[in-house]
Amino acid sequence: MTSSNDASRPARAEMGDDIAVAFTVDALNVRGRIVRLGKAVDTAIRQHAYPAPVSRLLGEVMALAALLGASLKFDGKLIVQAETDGPISMLVADFTTPGFIRGLARFDEAALAALSDKDARDAGKLLGKGHLAFTIDQGKETERYQGVVAFTGSLANAAQEYFEKSEQIPTLVKLAAGQLSGADGEYWRAGAAMIQHLPPASGEAAAGDEDDWPRASALFDTLEDHELLDPGLSPERLLFRLFHEDGVRVFDPLPITWRCSCSREGLLATLRNFSREDRAHMVRDGKITARCQFCSREYVFSPEELEAKAEED
Repeated sequence: MTSSNDASRPARAEMGDDIAVAFTVDALNVRGRIVRLGKAVDTAIRQHAYPAPVSRLLGEVMALAALLGASLKFDGKLIVQAETDGPISMLVADFTTPGFIRGLARFDEAALAALSDKDARDAGKLLGKGHLAFTIDQGKETERYQGVVAFTGSLANAAQEYFEKSEQIPTLVKLAAGQLSGADGEYWRAGAAMIQHLPPASGEAAAGDEDDWPRASALFDTLEDHELLDPGLSPERLLFRLFHEDGVRVFDPLPITWRCSCSREGLLATLRNFSREDRAHMVRDGKITARCQFCSREYVFSPEELEAKAEED
């Protein structure tokens, strides 16, 4: 754990990409987290060569999943999924402990191309009406928890509404994603930040506490997208810039890596759920081919292998 409450000490700059950083501003009764994604989000986008508007919103969803998933205190998975009636009909990202993330989007290419340049930068126009679901999966032996909120024009607004309903804690969220140019060409980055107002430990507000959240909110509102995406601005320096007058404590970063959790065994189990007749219709040239939607990896099965596995179960 490091402390940035001494204005004379320069904040560390060595924190890089693909990390989640938790922090507290004790003087304002605030806790929060910052996420910076570089290679992790760029890899997910390059898997499918998504158009820029799709890439931007997928980056935001992945950053949001990392922002929430980094707080999990158990082995499991957090899934963030948007389903809407807009040109981009689905966005999904899942974060698997201790720090693996992946993402996927579905969209109508013709409807997307018909949008004006202005509308193609508007999340409300891209997604339309729908909902945002947050699912926590702790494994086969436990029941999934899911919270759902209506999509309200931006992913950040929907996330804030989810927190206020599920945890009943004042929360602010900012999300950003964009394409930058580097020595090796253009690449995608994403960032997210969140602050929450904690109730006083005693349960009773002290004199002046009523000003804490308005002050924290005003400072947080100054945070701009380019700051969340700037590869030359470490999370600690950014937090120091926002909260140095009040003192901010920054904790050790959690590394995040793009990794797909698909497996041959997993897809075999999925195919096994289809009826024998349906599986027969899947056979092409004497084999059944299945492709992971997240990473595009292709798996090939023989009908005999699938039937033998089904009989074993």
